[in-house]
Amino acid sequence: MPRHPRSARRARAYLRVLADVWRLQDEVAETAVLILSELTANACVHARVPRGRHVRTRCLLFAGRLRIEVADASELMPEPRAAGPDDEGGRGLALVAALADDWGTYPRPYGIGKVVWFELKWAPDHHSVESQFLERSVT
Repeated sequence: MPRHPRSARRARAYLRVLADVWRLQDEVAETAVLILSELTANACVHARVPRGRHVRTRCLLFAGRLRIEVADASELMPEPRAAGPDDEGGRGLALVAALADDWGTYPRPYGIGKVVWFELKWAPDHHSVESQFLERSVT
């Protein structure tokens, strides 16, 4: 994904389609879309992705967990901070921490940069896909 305001919108649309294919519950899908949008916006605004590099999104569905990872070329690990009442930003990671069942960061194992990930619990039914893996760059 290029560093552009439309990238978060594209990531949301991509995940909504995937959630339909995987038949995720609406609440899980909407929470995932909200968190993915925040992490994508953070990557595009703060990571300063160099020309020729993209933000990558990876989605995994396994054992009652939905895991979504957002990777960018910045090696600076994000840290939650306390935003003041007049601050226009600084609440994104607090939102992630409040909504996700688990989340974290790690350095990219190959190449430069980092991965910010989150997980949500989901209860598969007989119509749901039980496990799948999808990695894709959303552009």
